[in-house]
Amino acid sequence: MDITEVSKRSGVPASTLRFYDEKGLITSIGRHGLRRLFDPGVLERLALIALGRAAGFSLDEIALMFASDGQPRIDRQMLADKADELDKTIRNLSAMRDGLRHAAVCPEPSHMECPKFRRIVKAAASGAIGAPRKRAVPRPS
Repeated sequence: MDITEVSKRSGVPASTLRFYDEKGLITSIGRHGLRRLFDPGVLERLALIALGRAAGFSLDEIALMFASDGQPRIDRQMLADKADELDKTIRNLSAMRDGLRHAAVCPEPSHMECPKFRRIVKAAASGAIGAPRKRAVPRPS
């Protein structure tokens, strides 16, 4: 299949296919003029890449999930670790959602007078909920 057909059948833009090819995530099997050609098995590989991206894996992590022959070689511990990470994200997002719902209906005149809202603000400031805080890089002495 040429790159245009792969793009149409997979929904992945040709520019992304070229990027994945350059990164080694997929491999073209030749060219027809200037167009890259791919084995039909590339569609399954693209589906696995899409699944990995949807789960939050980086492209470098996804690359590790394929053996040199192109067959999937998925590290089960990596999957378990990602599931744990997703559980933590779900807990954080659930806490944030619950806090926002409370803040939307809180009867206090000011959100800063609401004990529950103040706990949420304190948790966010400490990094317990929300985006991870960046650690300061120590300066060389």
